[in-house]
Amino acid sequence: MTVISGSLTDTDRDTTGALLQSTLVDLLDLSLLAKQAHWNVYGRSFRAIHLQLDEVVTTARDYADQVAERAAAVGVSPDGRAVTVAEHSGLPAFVAGWIEDGKVVEALVQIFSTLVGRMRTRIDEAGRSDTVTQDLFISLTAALEKQSWMFQAENRG
Repeated sequence: MTVISGSLTDTDRDTTGALLQSTLVDLLDLSLLAKQAHWNVYGRSFRAIHLQLDEVVTTARDYADQVAERAAAVGVSPDGRAVTVAEHSGLPAFVAGWIEDGKVVEALVQIFSTLVGRMRTRIDEAGRSDTVTQDLFISLTAALEKQSWMFQAENRG
């Protein structure tokens, strides 16, 4: 049942909704992974990486809100519950405990690589069901690629 009706056909709404939901889950997980790293990073580059991780969290949370609101606008109820994120995120896991700054950078490079790849697939799929959502995904992917670039530039290895 949908309480909100948008302008998409049922098929396009369902396709777009699934893309938005999987993106929402990945973004919520990204914000949690970045906060975990933010709290546990140590090393010579601590301050720079600590601050960069705050930018990642802000980007992930801002876009998560936009994605969830887009889902609602097309008639799909967004699900950002912790259990949903835990069960459906497609991002690599992050280690628990203290983590050296270089290892944080390596982990974030891998996380961004995975997420950007998933987003590029979603961009293509959204182009077939809803170009407005595709546009949102394009701007989101540009922001993720910027963060990815910054962590790759930090990588010494």
